[in-house]
Amino acid sequence: MFRGSLIDSEFQGVSTIEIMNLLAPDVVTLGNHEVDYGLAHLLFLEKCATFPIINANMHLKHNGARLFNSHYIKEIDGKRVLFIGILTEEVLDATKVQGLVGTMVNVEDAAQEVGKICDAYRNTDIDFTVLLSHIGFEKDKLLADRLDPDWGVDLIIGGHSHTRLSEPCVVAGIPIVQAAVGTDQIGRFDIMVDTDNNCIDSYTWQCIPIMDENCPRDEDLEKVLKEYVDYTESKYNRVMTRFLRKYTHPGCWRETELGDLISDCFREQLEVDLMMLGSASVRLPELGPIVTLGDFKSVFPFGGPLYKVVFTGAQLRHAVQFMLRDAAFDMLTKTEWFQFSKGFYCEYDRPTHTLVTLKMNGKEVSDSDLFTVVLQNYHYLNMNTALDLSREEVEKNKKPVKIASDAPNVLEEYFIAHPLIELDGVLRVVVHTDTNFFKETDDRNG
Repeated sequence: MFRGSLIDSEFQGVSTIEIMNLLAPDVVTLGNHEVDYGLAHLLFLEKCATFPIINANMHLKHNGARLFNSHYIKEIDGKRVLFIGILTEEVLDATKVQGLVGTMVNVEDAAQEVGKICDAYRNTDIDFTVLLSHIGFEKDKLLADRLDPDWGVDLIIGGHSHTRLSEPCVVAGIPIVQAAVGTDQIGRFDIMVDTDNNCIDSYTWQCIPIMDENCPRDEDLEKVLKEYVDYTESKYNRVMTRFLRKYTHPGCWRETELGDLISDCFREQLEVDLMMLGSASVRLPELGPIVTLGDFKSVFPFGGPLYKVVFTGAQLRHAVQFMLRDAAFDMLTKTEWFQFSKGFYCEYDRPTHTLVTLKMNGKEVSDSDLFTVVLQNYHYLNMNTALDLSREEVEKNKKPVKIASDAPNVLEEYFIAHPLIELDGVLRVVVHTDTNFFKETDDRNG
């Protein structure tokens, strides 16, 4: 629900909850961005909601108490439907600073939690069971495979990996669906239920585009939204800087112009060797040539500190090679990708899994070289999963320094101080395939 817009960020999710209340969903589960404003604020927002929010596996570590209702049973046309919510393990990473909070961190644990709930309510006359997950498509498939058929899970509706499915993926007899990302489309599942055996008899699945032809405008909802829009636009319409031209960010799992430019701005402002910017923290597909404060807040909404660490050349090489592993090129897997600042250049050969060239400022990197590198808070705290590096080993090079308390402040200051910003246009990551270079499309290479 949250962090989808500047308005949501400005009102810390309250505006979104008000709009969701008007939409009146039957049931909602949590995703990873629901904790972006902090756990306490999420619990406050839940109290503002007039619809049920469920999650089975966020709990207090010291006593195992769940933070949300684990499930919701809704009677629809005489049929009782059981909904269960399961969250991605990334939420545990995002709430590490809140040491009291835990969640299931693997598919096996999640499956067992689902089993507990199904067992507890099996004696109730449940006609249909739906698992609402936010763990990604690949883990949905693993989860379906690990569910005991006796638990009676009929359907998994998933999220997080933004997978668009033209038809359900059936694993262990359980259909799995997702409706891609955002609100450009809505998933519709028409299901015929065999009430004698409490199972699916037949179904049809569609991903329906949201457009005027099939989605009438809701004037009452638009009036509410307009109040938030007018306030936000009046506050954020001032111009911060200009780019030489529009720069694009067509996807999170590739090098992009906008990712390169933002990385360059951080590197120059912080005076370090390298900025490794989490690609998913860039939230707009394009920016410029005129950049307003509202544009800025929309393209880079995530706060949190920045950490300066020291990598050896060997550690940098290992991290880059880890980022470029085969899973990085599987659009269903969605691994972590980084945008690198100027001065960095690498060539990677996919067939042989070899990092052919790794240079900093035109010089080949040797294992013993030392580089100051800036990481965002999330990647610093989760260096092992994001970079396959032990934080303890990195800290042996030099004690990390919290170089800034809030990343957007650093970038905002750079934008304000530079009235015209231009990207150098040099690619930083080149991947060889069997036939030629692998270069994702952007305005530099067509």
